[in-house]
Amino acid sequence: MYGWLWGKLPGPIYARVATAALLFALLVMVLFLWVFPWLEPRLPFTDVTVDGSAGSSAPRTLGL
Repeated sequence: MYGWLWGKLPGPIYARVATAALLFALLVMVLFLWVFPWLEPRLPFTDVTVDGSAGSSAPRTLGL
């Protein structure tokens, strides 16, 4: 895939590198601005199954 993309980029090598870097930065920007904010509420990070009532939440000391 990367070879195909590199072959489709126009210009000499420095222009290809600049275009590839620009495309990568654009992809990262789209992910952080639209994809990840849309996906975050759909992920189960707040659905915890650990119940805190089984034990004491106070730290144990050794009594030294």
